[in-house]
Order: sequence, then C-alpha cells, then structure tokens
Amino acid sequence: MAIDPVCKMDVEEGGAQHRLEYQGKTYYFCSAACRNAFEKSPGKYLKEKPWWKFW
Repeated sequence: MAIDPVCKMDVEEGGAQHRLEYQGKTYYFCSAACRNAFEKSPGKYLKEKPWWKFW
C-alpha cells in the first residue's frame, strides 16, 4: 500500500492507474488530478515537516 503524496489517500500499488517516477522513486496517485499536481510541483509535496509540526 502506498500513500498518494498529494491527497494522502491509500493507493494499492498493484492496481494503480496513475503513477510517476521521480528521482528514481515511483509515486502512486489516486487520480490523474493528483498526479498532475505532483508533476507540476513535486517539491511542494515532498517537503518534510519539522518534527515539532507533528504535535
């Protein structure tokens, strides 16, 4: 199970219709809209939050 980096939904990797390889890693998406948003601005969705933002 993968997590869509845009909307954070669970995506079954084996049946995912929408996927994209970026910097050697495959990302899976719930829809074409999420894949397109990621493709336009991957850095926006891959930024890690500082540990204190999780509290």
